[in-house]
Amino acid sequence: MSSKEPGRVHLRRVDPTQNMRRFYVLAIQPTLFGGVSVIRSWGRIGTNGQSMVQTFDQSEEADSALVRLELSKRRRGYRDAQPPEA
Repeated sequence: MSSKEPGRVHLRRVDPTQNMRRFYVLAIQPTLFGGVSVIRSWGRIGTNGQSMVQTFDQSEEADSALVRLELSKRRRGYRDAQPPEA
């Protein structure tokens, strides 16, 4: 994973020529019943966007789903979000 926080990836795609400013966040969180969820959030930068939750029985399944989604978004032009400058 490419983020500093384990189990979390924050990507952005900005293209001023197409008026495109999008974000995509992937996170892994445990469920109350022993499973693992992959939480996806996406939308235009500056908005709340949309979210989707996928639940898996095994953490390995969730990890592979997160990696697969991250690679798919990177192929579409998403890159690591820049940390805010202080």
